[in-house]
Amino acid sequence: MASTILHFFFFFFLCSLSTITAMKQTYIIHMNPNAKPQTFSTHHDWYISNLQSSSSLLYTYTTALHGFSASLTQEEVSTLRQSPSVIDIYEDTLYQLHTTHSPEFLGLDMEFGLWDGHNTLDLDQASHDVVIGVLDTGVWPESRSFDDTGMPDIPSKWRGECEHSRDFSVKLCNNKLIGARSFSKGYHMSTSAGFSTQIASPRDNDGHGTHTASTAAGAHVRNASFLGYASGTARGMATHARLAAYKVCWETGCFGSDILAGIDRAIVDGVDVLSLSLGGGTAPYYRDTIAIGAFTAMEKGVFVSCSAGNSGPTKASLANVAPWIMTVGAGTLDRDFPAYVMLGSKKKFTGVSLYSGHGMGNKSVGLIYNKGGNSSSSMCLPGSLDPRTVRGKIVVCDRGINARVEKGSVVRDAGGVGMILANTAASGEELVADSHLLPAVAVGKKVGDLIREYAAKSVKPTALISFGGTILDVKPSPVVAAFSSRGPNMVTPQILKPDLIGPGVNILAAWSEGVGPTGLESDTRKTNFNIISGTSMSCPHISGVAALLKAAHPHWSPSAIKSALMTTAYTHDNTRSPLKDAGTGGLSNPLAHGSGHVDPHKALNPGLIYDISTAQYIQFLCSLGYSLDQVQAIVKRPNITCSRKFTDPGELNYPSFSIVFNNNKRVVRYTRILTNVGAPHSTYHVSVTGPSKVNISVKPKMLTFRSLGEKKRYTVTFVAKKGVKQSARSEFGSIVWKNAEHEVKSPVAFAWTRIMD
Repeated sequence: MASTILHFFFFFFLCSLSTITAMKQTYIIHMNPNAKPQTFSTHHDWYISNLQSSSSLLYTYTTALHGFSASLTQEEVSTLRQSPSVIDIYEDTLYQLHTTHSPEFLGLDMEFGLWDGHNTLDLDQASHDVVIGVLDTGVWPESRSFDDTGMPDIPSKWRGECEHSRDFSVKLCNNKLIGARSFSKGYHMSTSAGFSTQIASPRDNDGHGTHTASTAAGAHVRNASFLGYASGTARGMATHARLAAYKVCWETGCFGSDILAGIDRAIVDGVDVLSLSLGGGTAPYYRDTIAIGAFTAMEKGVFVSCSAGNSGPTKASLANVAPWIMTVGAGTLDRDFPAYVMLGSKKKFTGVSLYSGHGMGNKSVGLIYNKGGNSSSSMCLPGSLDPRTVRGKIVVCDRGINARVEKGSVVRDAGGVGMILANTAASGEELVADSHLLPAVAVGKKVGDLIREYAAKSVKPTALISFGGTILDVKPSPVVAAFSSRGPNMVTPQILKPDLIGPGVNILAAWSEGVGPTGLESDTRKTNFNIISGTSMSCPHISGVAALLKAAHPHWSPSAIKSALMTTAYTHDNTRSPLKDAGTGGLSNPLAHGSGHVDPHKALNPGLIYDISTAQYIQFLCSLGYSLDQVQAIVKRPNITCSRKFTDPGELNYPSFSIVFNNNKRVVRYTRILTNVGAPHSTYHVSVTGPSKVNISVKPKMLTFRSLGEKKRYTVTFVAKKGVKQSARSEFGSIVWKNAEHEVKSPVAFAWTRIMD
């Protein structure tokens, strides 16, 4: 009887605890720091005084934001909103990760030549003072990519540290990996993670963070490969730069309160570049945790690079679109991993695969495609396949909904011996290789349709899968990845996004030994390197190249570095044809590739730059129709009046143009300022291209710079012609300032509606 009563009260306690927990939610509270009463010695003490319990406090923010995050009830939130010291309160946001040969593809294995009288060795030495902070899933410190051989002592400016935990010793850090911290309070406070067993530690048991960190600044590792694929020397973009890992992402995602704490700490620690391969949907900048934190980073001289998202080829699918953030899309390399399908009809098709186990031999087996009325079986969703019909056969699975590698696992569990992963219209002809647990090949939509038709119409369809290893010099390349998120920028249509693209498909980099290469629980394989794809992979490429520019030009602002990367990007592939789009099969455009594909060599010496000051960013924010409190939430200055603001957000001195016409506006005029960072006594002439329905004029048509650092203005006027039918489609052009040494190119997008395609 006593035992029954005890169990009843224990059950009642758990229910009560669950009810209390459900009533609370994590919020970020932005405070006016100047409103702190003198009776409190610190802002931390003042923030606690606003809470019913100090245990509700998660983080105190001092740099990226003035305020705190806490677990609060709706009643507590309502009370806080009544305080004049509170600028704004918003719910914690859950962000998601945007889940080697690439340095050679970018030309980083070659001599850089001279820049300002220096050579490659000087650049390597200067890189020792640059620190890249990576906000991700942590780091696997034992990886050879973080070896510090030859690295000098840690820069004296560094204020960071390595965090000790049960599975992470401070001794694992070195002169390469100089910082490792974790931020998990927001994650642990979430109801879905309330009983998580994950340790609050910088150690990466996901693999994503190790991959991105080593891509940005990993050391040279000879004889690297992924299970025999892509063998060679693996290295990051800035091999001599330092790394600091900030673990803000956990098994359910990345919480805004943890991200903000990571950015806050990274700025104080002294990073020069922040790399965030994560994001969510779009929101006004004053509600965007990453945008708010990145603004302070930019103001402190920190370059911020973020992934654009993996929601392409859907238009208007971008994340991280604030103009002070470098928004990075993804393209392919000139390397591939071919695999082949031979049908019983003797037709042979080529796809891609990273399967590394035993092959299928030379004997064809039955082929099945469970289209019928069961869409879940055609997608190979968990539990959808009937072992009686699948056993011993190759299964055709439509791409979409669940993870590509999970589809292979579903087929294997149902007794299948192979899989053909066939694209649908959503992913077009894009091919992404995966390390499947059974023989598998990914094919494009056109080939997929032919295989599906054969499987459906043949009386006894059969197939055989074989594998071709690694091939180089693939043409055309780069090609914009179908998954790479697309513009336009729905928060500010007058700012063209993404900014550029970098390598993001089938990227080899270091991996965590705490997880198999597919990330599936059933995958018990261990590997030091992995090949994965996503804008998560392209982002650290740009972060690493930005670190090289920071080393070469330590006094350049983040906007100057961004301009150099954008205006020197290229828009033709290795066949000298315009960039193509894997999502459409046709030509790409600036809504997919931004300014183009990054070119590190040219970015080191761009000739001219479009620089932007903090004051100009504030004028931009004031032009968006935000209230003063909303602007202050981003810039963290109490004296903002918005007395000076742009009449049009597109007046920002941005390196690209997005022209939005409507029924009441057929003339758009912008003035830009160019700063000479090249040789003195330089003269540039302008050339323009654009659609026939728009007249474009630039004044003046020639700019002469007498000295280094000199600034010159030009005004460009765009006039939509009368009598021309408005188009629902976007059109494109360019403005190029050039001389014998430099081409400073800006893409232009034109829209007659809010949605461009």
